[in-house]
Amino acid sequence: MLGMSFLSFLVLSVIGAVIACVYHFAFRYRFLEGTAALFGKLVVGWVGGWLGSPVLGHWFWKVENVYVVPAILGAIAAIHLNYLAWTALAKLAAIRLEAQEMRRMKTAA
Repeated sequence: MLGMSFLSFLVLSVIGAVIACVYHFAFRYRFLEGTAALFGKLVVGWVGGWLGSPVLGHWFWKVENVYVVPAILGAIAAIHLNYLAWTALAKLAAIRLEAQEMRRMKTAA
């Protein structure tokens, strides 16, 4: 997959774009707003689709040296894990900020 053709790149781009649009517009899984968030999901979806076949195997339909079902599953997993990771980091930062505020209030009292 390292030396892929342009058509393989396009197939992975379409798969990543469709999954990214579903997550962004249908499910509304947004950590950031705007087109930058959608573009970020597209890039993460492309990488997930690219890694889908080596990780999940080579099965079902093959289009231009891309196994479609593992690529779709890889794109879904990558986008979802990316969203979960950023959400977890945001919650951790909020908890940490809250703990700092509590310490400040205790030392001020």
